[in-house]
Amino acid sequence: MSLRPDNRLLDAPMQPVTCDTCQGQVEVRKSSWEQTSIQWHDDAVERCVERRAASPRPGPNGATFQGCEALRRTVATLAVGGDLDVQSEESDA
Repeated sequence: MSLRPDNRLLDAPMQPVTCDTCQGQVEVRKSSWEQTSIQWHDDAVERCVERRAASPRPGPNGATFQGCEALRRTVATLAVGGDLDVQSEESDA
């Protein structure tokens, strides 16, 4: 059995987003209004107060990080304003 390559990022690459609160930069891809993929860079991990508070120590015994509300607000604002592509809109056209 062979694995089919995932070519979604070729058609719709991730876009850089800077959090309005901490100024950390991540890469974001919105597949739909309900689904968001985020790739964290080391500097964003260090800058994000919410992420640091959730994971006071590295490894499997650290606290679970459920996501950053400040970054969610930034992404939502950009998507609603048309400054971040939402893939489901393009495929509906």
